[in-house]
Amino acid sequence: MSLANKLTEERRNRLAAERMLELKKAELFAANRKLGKHAQQLSEEIVETRAQVATIRGENQRVKSDLNVANEKIAIAERRLWHSIETISDGFAFFNADNEMIMANRAYLAIFDGLDVICPGVNYITILQVLTDEGIVKTGALSNAGWREMMAERIQQRDPEPIVIQLWNGSYIKLVDQRGPEGDMVSLGLDITATVVYEEQLKEARSVAESANRAKSAFLANMSHEIRTPMNGVIGMADLLAESDLDEEQHLFVQTIKNSGEALLVIINDVLDYSKIEAQKLELHPQPFDLERAIVEVLMLLQTSAQTKGLPLLLDYDLFLPTMMVGDPGRVRQVMTNLIGNAVKFTAQGHVLIRVTGVPDPALGTLSLHVVVEDTGIGIPADMVDHIFGEFNQVENERNRQFDGTGLGLAISQRLVVMMGGEIWVTSEDGVGSCFGFRVEMGLTGDSAIPQWQPPQGLRHALIVDDVDINRSILQRQFTQLGVKVTACCSIAQAEAAIGDDIDLLLANQEYAPPLLDHLKSLGRSVRFVVLSPHPSKAIKAFDTRVDDILLHPPSRQNLFDVLDAISFGPSGPTAEQPPMSQRRMRILAAEDNKTNQLVFRKMVKSLNIDLTFASNGEEALRLFQEIAPDLVFMDISMPKMDGKEATNAIRAIERGSRTPILALTAHAMDGDDTGILAAGLDKYLTKPLRKPLILHEIEEVHGGRFASLRPDQVEG
Repeated sequence: MSLANKLTEERRNRLAAERMLELKKAELFAANRKLGKHAQQLSEEIVETRAQVATIRGENQRVKSDLNVANEKIAIAERRLWHSIETISDGFAFFNADNEMIMANRAYLAIFDGLDVICPGVNYITILQVLTDEGIVKTGALSNAGWREMMAERIQQRDPEPIVIQLWNGSYIKLVDQRGPEGDMVSLGLDITATVVYEEQLKEARSVAESANRAKSAFLANMSHEIRTPMNGVIGMADLLAESDLDEEQHLFVQTIKNSGEALLVIINDVLDYSKIEAQKLELHPQPFDLERAIVEVLMLLQTSAQTKGLPLLLDYDLFLPTMMVGDPGRVRQVMTNLIGNAVKFTAQGHVLIRVTGVPDPALGTLSLHVVVEDTGIGIPADMVDHIFGEFNQVENERNRQFDGTGLGLAISQRLVVMMGGEIWVTSEDGVGSCFGFRVEMGLTGDSAIPQWQPPQGLRHALIVDDVDINRSILQRQFTQLGVKVTACCSIAQAEAAIGDDIDLLLANQEYAPPLLDHLKSLGRSVRFVVLSPHPSKAIKAFDTRVDDILLHPPSRQNLFDVLDAISFGPSGPTAEQPPMSQRRMRILAAEDNKTNQLVFRKMVKSLNIDLTFASNGEEALRLFQEIAPDLVFMDISMPKMDGKEATNAIRAIERGSRTPILALTAHAMDGDDTGILAAGLDKYLTKPLRKPLILHEIEEVHGGRFASLRPDQVEG
């Protein structure tokens, strides 16, 4: 190779090396620049990290400070809590899940009288052993081992029932234990010695009070019976004496005796009932009964008082309302007696009307009964309406200070209605009259069907004659509902003008009947004639057989239906063509040991054409029942040798064929007496003193035309 070539090659190698050197310099520069950036970034991160570390250190310091404060507060709370636990008089202990004591207050430890074994760490089982071995607890009928076993089993339960233990000194401790979620248990020992002693005192006081209440009830029952027995003689004889020939002054004396006796009876009844209501001892005794009959009986009892004032007592019983219901008949009668009696007492002129309606619910077997008693009396001022249902309250003003009473009647009625699940109300206008009403839910029986009575064939047109507007209105509406045409007249002249060939029935009050009968006789007409009289037993003497029947006014639906069914509405003819009744007199047996009451009863029925026999005790009543086979028995309850209930049981046992009606006449009038009496087989419960209208009503109802006439002077057809 030539020298020039070698120089050229060498120059080329040198240039390549220079280029390589420049390239490496460029790469080194780039690397230095990148390293510088990275170092700067690391420097910034270090600064930031140092700042964060400083912050964390400050935070840690604050948290540590807060923890110290919290620990101090917890320590203070624990001291206060423990101090509070130590100050309470009841025992407190805390056990872990293994039933080992963690802590207990002084009251808990005091029971063990300083025994060293009872301290934190002791097991609950050891505590039980100490209680029994040291005689600290009374185990009662259990042995020591049996008691410990019972307590050990109890403590294993999740939520042990509280238990009362008695200590050796007579103290009573109630143990209440409660386990937490982790199995720890809090145990409380509550000293209930004072409570137990108080309960024992209450129990003893209750026993004394109940004994006193029983004695009071027995006293009231005995006094009720003892008072009613002589009152029966006083009122009964006064009632009979009033019907005898007396001069005006003597009649006043007798009436005063009777009124005073009746007032005393009302007071006795009110006080007895109110005392039972206040003691919550009055109970209802539901049973099937005839509501319409119950109301009619109340009207009969109050009829005399109303007639003395010339007040008609009117009953408007919905024709299509059932009569058989389920309720307490005695309490229903009591409410009706209070409301109607008040209406009569505070009404000087006009009338007293009882309206009975209701809405039956056959699906539920109930009936929503509404009863309203309207009067035309003195009324009640608007500001006193809410006052009258209070105890011992009467509206005080110049007009009614003349009316006596306890002021309990309406209060008792309100309580009774509420007990029957109903409500009672009053609307009144001062000087115009009052309207008292109540609503109760009554049960229905299988005999509670809606009446489906149809008028007899041939009864198309009825003439009603009465001077009292409300009387005519009620009868007119009833006959119209039955599909009978009605002509209503308020005077004899109107009636005489209205009598035509199309009249099938004439109903007239007792005063208008004689001239109307004379007018018919003068016309040669014979129309079916029914007299409406408040005293049928007296009216029958005056009308003899000139009329078809004499109906008690106001008439009950059933009596009205029965009378119409008994009348033949064919071609008009004399009533003498009706078939004669049986000639045998009705036989009545009256069991009564009190001679005065026998005399009263005999005088009350002396006008009746009956065979009356008296028995002086239950054994004699049973013997006479077999001998004379009575048609009706009046049975006293309290009699020697054999009482009325025993005698009735014996009679029912020997009866053959039909059941003889047996009515209780008794001075027992306390709550529950009627239940026992009726359960003995008697058919009805009547309290003394005896009321003549009610006695006659019961006899007439059983008589039913099956025997010889009850009136000896009545000419039989």
